[in-house]
Amino acid sequence: MSVAALLLLAARTALGVHAGWAAFADTAPRRCFAVAEPRGQDPERQGRPFASIATWAGGARNQLYLRLSRPRDLKAKVTLSIGDRRFELLSARADAWAPDPATDRAIVAAMRSGRSMSVETLGASGKPFADVYALKGAATAIDAAALNCALGK
Repeated sequence: MSVAALLLLAARTALGVHAGWAAFADTAPRRCFAVAEPRGQDPERQGRPFASIATWAGGARNQLYLRLSRPRDLKAKVTLSIGDRRFELLSARADAWAPDPATDRAIVAAMRSGRSMSVETLGASGKPFADVYALKGAATAIDAAALNCALGK
């Protein structure tokens, strides 16, 4: 499903679409976020994978959250790659996130100058997979979300 379709289905305030990324705001709890879906069609895809960068009013800022395209092997590491930067993420069965705010900041900084990012791990079947995201529009969507929460709109 495209980001445009996400805009139409979401019960939240749409802040705009910026290339392949969209920005939204929720009122309760107050949070604003940028979100995108991975590129390409994956025949083994399960659910609706996405990447998001969220800002919570009065709380976390630019916090990474990933929904993986399929359940992973719980013994496998999850690695986020942006250009030549690599980040090891914390993860559950089909979700991943940065281990701390400093890593969130480093990831967002890398996203601002990167062209794409990939999330790589092993599936529950033991077969490797990667979810790949284009980063065009990511910085604008992240800034729109953060600004909206800062202004308290």
